[in-house]
Order: sequence, then structure tokens, then C-alpha cells
Amino acid sequence: MTSHTSRPSRDDVLNAFSVEPDPGRETLERYLRDHPDLAPELVDLSRELSRGVCEDEEPLTLEDEALIDAGWSRRRGATPKSVSPFNALSLDELRDLAKRLEVPRQVITAFRERRVDVATVPRRFLTSLAVALNSTLDQLVSTLGPQHTPDLARSYKSNTKPIVAAPVSFERLLIDAGVPEERRAGLMADDN
Repeated sequence: MTSHTSRPSRDDVLNAFSVEPDPGRETLERYLRDHPDLAPELVDLSRELSRGVCEDEEPLTLEDEALIDAGWSRRRGATPKSVSPFNALSLDELRDLAKRLEVPRQVITAFRERRVDVATVPRRFLTSLAVALNSTLDQLVSTLGPQHTPDLARSYKSNTKPIVAAPVSFERLLIDAGVPEERRAGLMADDN
């Protein structure tokens, strides 16, 4: 009758070494005697575990923060993707937004779905929309550009490739929404 003991795996040995209460010299020597085939990995792990943690007591300087921010900007691809201010709004908040701007809900929905040609929207209305969304005008305009890919929530199996509808002018949107002519004129007016 022979006793067959299986050798622990490389990961098991390294994990066991890493949780030793004292991964000092004696522990390392014992592991090296028991597992000579893992000597390079055990030595590297021992060095890593014995390396001190550098914790600065002083806060970062403005220059340090600027360098870190610049590095992260490069890492992210230099241009952060803009998030639509409509994304965080609930259905009730979208209704309230339509009431505040005195437009039908389908107008707000068209903006949320990026179906409006932003170049045709009067600056006064865009500014009011940005303020109502707690956004800046530039942030809002950057998020209202046309989508480059169809909305995945609306994708389904089809024989034809889904396409994104061409943006509609603001005035056409108001006409289609049934906004009376007098109100439409007020919304289309631009004080600039």
C-alpha cells in the first residue's frame, strides 16, 4: 500500500505564502526548501510583501493634481463622452419639464431622443431648456447632436438594418406636435 500525496498547485503555494503571519526570512527559506521549483516566484512575492507602503502625509499640491488630471485625460482619450442631461430624468420629471417650457411632451421626447436639428432651435429656447435641465448651454448642445448608432433598446430582429431617422427642424416638430401658431411664433422667436 503506497501513500500518494498530491503536490499543491503553484497558486496554492503562493497564496499560502502570502497569508503567512510572518513572511520573513525563515518562512521564505522553508518554502524554498519545500518548493524549489517555485524559487523565483517565491522570492519575487517575498520582496513584494516586504516592500513598504508609501503614504504621504502631505496633501497633493495643485501642480500634482494638474499632472494627475492631465494624465487621466490622456488615458480616457482626451475627450470625455458627454452624458445627456435627459438620462437622469424620470417620466414625471419629463412631464414637469414640458409644463415648465409650455410645450407638448412629445417635443421633450424628441429632444431626449436626439431627433431635433439643433441648428434650427432658437438660442432662447435652448437656453431655457438648459436651465430647466440644470445644465449649461454648451453641455446641452453637445449631447443633442445626432446619434451615430441606433438605440439598442429599440433594436430587434429584422430583415433590414435599422436606420436613424433624419433630424427634424424645431418648427416642424412644433407643427407636428399641434402647437398653436401663436405659441409657435413665441417659441420660434429669438431675442438675439
